[in-house]
Amino acid sequence: MNIQILHLLDGAKAATGLTVIIDVFRAFSFECYLTASGVREILPVGSEALSRSIKEDNPDYLLAGERHGDKLPGFDFGNSPAQTEGLDLAGKTVVHTTSAGTQGIENALNADEIITGSLVNAAAIARYIRSKDPETVSLVGMGIETKRIADEDLLCAEYIRSLLLEEPFDLQPRIEALKKTSGARFFDPARQANNPQRDFELCTQVDRFDFVLQVSRHEDGLNHTKRIDI
Repeated sequence: MNIQILHLLDGAKAATGLTVIIDVFRAFSFECYLTASGVREILPVGSEALSRSIKEDNPDYLLAGERHGDKLPGFDFGNSPAQTEGLDLAGKTVVHTTSAGTQGIENALNADEIITGSLVNAAAIARYIRSKDPETVSLVGMGIETKRIADEDLLCAEYIRSLLLEEPFDLQPRIEALKKTSGARFFDPARQANNPQRDFELCTQVDRFDFVLQVSRHEDGLNHTKRIDI
């Protein structure tokens, strides 16, 4: 098994084989929490305009998304797992657009298969990959707005790789270090409205979920997620 760690949009475009598009803070952590809350389906979308168009055609769908970390105007939710914690979302469909994670899905055109990546289901991801035993695995960290490598995405990729190779990996010191680097915004009192501290706690609950989210394009031309328990 050839395991490659790639980054940002160029990484997504170069990804081949079984591809894991990683966005820890917060897109694909958020999608795991949505799925666990009973959401029926998530449609990851690159474009804000397309998200709004889908909503117009499907008024019962919920809109979730951000740009520059802030909730998009008129959307039901931003990109915050804390904002939906405890809500009854059973049976809902959520259209989700973000600055990084969903952009990676849109650009991973050479991947044989796409699943989303986060710390909250990293061990399940590794188990799924082992069950498929692909020749190539691409772990793609989408970074900060696809422009800069994010420490948490690199950490997640390296952790998944360590699980696949059955190598020891000390997660906790590096998670703690995130509070002073790319996770510092969650501890800034001025940014709590869109970046609550609870999001940091939720996104770093390692291996909380025993499922992966597989992404596939349907006949409607949209990407849909599918929960696979593993």
